[in-house]
Amino acid sequence: MEYKLIIPGKLPGLNDYIVAERTNRHKGAKMKAVNGNIVAVAIMKCMSGIRIEKPVFMEYTWIEPNKRRDKDNISSFGRKVIQDALVQCGMLKDDGWKYVVGFSDRFEVDKENPRIEVLIKEI
Repeated sequence: MEYKLIIPGKLPGLNDYIVAERTNRHKGAKMKAVNGNIVAVAIMKCMSGIRIEKPVFMEYTWIEPNKRRDKDNISSFGRKVIQDALVQCGMLKDDGWKYVVGFSDRFEVDKENPRIEVLIKEI
């Protein structure tokens, strides 16, 4: 089976998260929680009630409004928040090696409709 998750807009980059953590650890934790909630809302909208028992491979497509941010900055914090939210919502049992066998990243630009698309493939 394959499942598609679409998260409207964009998430903060790893650089933003690092700055927040260095400013105050509570600020970093709040940033992660707020963005986790944004992802959880998208999960409930796209995949309500789905529980995946098998290991998965995740294909991320990061669709940015422009090319200003580095690709690694875009995806690093985002993957962490998305995978943690999938576990928190009960869609995945865990995001460790046993349940997430790998992932890939692609990057595109759409000024009018930035978003994150995640194709989750059961293995």
